[in-house]
Amino acid sequence: MWTEITRQKYERGEQRYASDVTDAEGALIEPPMPAVKPLGGPRETGLRAVLDAILYIGRTGCQWRMLAKDLPPFTTVQGYFYDWRDNGLFEKINFELLLQAREAAGREPSPSAGVIDSQSAKTTESGGPRGYDAAKKIKGRKRHIVTDTCGL
Repeated sequence: MWTEITRQKYERGEQRYASDVTDAEGALIEPPMPAVKPLGGPRETGLRAVLDAILYIGRTGCQWRMLAKDLPPFTTVQGYFYDWRDNGLFEKINFELLLQAREAAGREPSPSAGVIDSQSAKTTESGGPRGYDAAKKIKGRKRHIVTDTCGL
């Protein structure tokens, strides 16, 4: 439920877009960000602007070329995205935020128990390989997920 305290905490009035990173969120994400490479010229685009652009694409689902004009050029954002994806930066950020969320909830940083769940999804023959879930009598794929006790 929204209260005056939580409303102020999550207010995003100073951001251009709802997907932009706040200063507090930027401080959490900044440590694992890559340093400037020793070769080449100085960075012309800030990493925070690049991250805002990546989150904008993720939130709106727009194509690279349809990126808003007040964000960095799409080729720059695309290059950083592929580099960070291939180097595992998003996994590192996710893991660090997961640890902090568990500590904020008063739990140990590393989970000691997990919950396994599965879901059967219907597919067609053109959708690739498929199996059969005899319990639910569904032809398709079975997806599995493991979460900790906090649901993360």
